[in-house]
Amino acid sequence: MLTSISGKSVIITGGSKGIGKGIAKVFASKGTKVMIAARTEKDAAATVDEIKAAGGTADMFLCDVSDFDQVSALADYTAKTFDGIDILCANAGIFPQVKMVDMTADDWDQVMSTNLKSSFLCVKACIPYFEKLGKGRVVITSSITGPVTGYPGWSHYGASKAGQLGFIKTAAMELSRYNTTINAVMPGNIMTEGLADLGEDYLSSMANSIPLKRLGSVEDIANAALFFASDEAAYITGQQIVVDGGQILPESLEALEEI
Repeated sequence: MLTSISGKSVIITGGSKGIGKGIAKVFASKGTKVMIAARTEKDAAATVDEIKAAGGTADMFLCDVSDFDQVSALADYTAKTFDGIDILCANAGIFPQVKMVDMTADDWDQVMSTNLKSSFLCVKACIPYFEKLGKGRVVITSSITGPVTGYPGWSHYGASKAGQLGFIKTAAMELSRYNTTINAVMPGNIMTEGLADLGEDYLSSMANSIPLKRLGSVEDIANAALFFASDEAAYITGQQIVVDGGQILPESLEALEEI
């Protein structure tokens, strides 16, 4: 059983939908004070209301995580509201599917800013609060797409997710002076609103390519993030864990027929 994280303050970027919302609800259920950072007020407010209705503590802050001034304001507001920052879950990300022949430079830059640049900006904004506290935890939501696998239309997304893993290696060394760890969760195909938009054929084909024969849940990712945020993970930093139901293991679809 993990040491309680009850009472700790956590920022979750992209926390109003999908994996971020799952992380927010799981962390809140463990007694943390959750700050939802998102762009859309309606979705953020709905998530906050759900957490409060379940007996949790939550607030929201609307911001563009690719803008350092806005991210700094997020950190300041969270620290003031919840008396400090203990945990950062840098989860915000977008994955518009477009093949390179049709992709523009702006398409590439938007994904890099939202997914990769924001990871750096959020960590940077929280450093003063980790230093003041004397410790901290950072959990990055990466992906198997990019670091391990590829898929047509997601070259920019894959590059951003691979970049996050490169970022945490040096960040782990630099954050050590603040007694702060940084690690990444690498989800496989997780059932979210965004994935549902890809259609039943995609969902069915992906489930069939996974040894456990199902897509993951947002709670599967949240539980891994919860471990990295715990005291039990205090000596783990600069690392990543794949949460994919075994998706990256088979050499081919034919291999699954031998199970």
